Amino acid sequence: MNIIEKTDDEILVIANPLWSHLIKASNDGQYGEFIRHFSYSLMKGLNEVEMGKQFANSELTRNLSESAEFLGTIRRGEHVTVLYRTRSTKKEGEWLGRLVLGYEDGEVRIFGATIF
Repeated sequence: MNIIEKTDDEILVIANPLWSHLIKASNDGQYGEFIRHFSYSLMKGLNEVEMGKQFANSELTRNLSESAEFLGTIRRGEHVTVLYRTRSTKKEGEWLGRLVLGYEDGEVRIFGATIF
């Protein structure tokens, strides 16, 4: 099955717990837990030194609000991008959260995750 064939509601049942897991792991500075649901290709391309700096030095990624507002999905190829409006518990303003999901070995995995 291709994930883009799922409805937004079906995608959110999968995406919301994954997004919450990423936020909690990021706030707690738990790198190993943060990458737990990443696809093999994403993990292979990560720069672990840069990721480690993010956990140690980024006020934003260590203080994300656990509540996020779903904005929509973008379907392309074999992946769906789920967009969230999110906030920081320490910085004013709003950020765009992006979670890219797809199947790998029959399991939904994270192919990208970003806060803009």
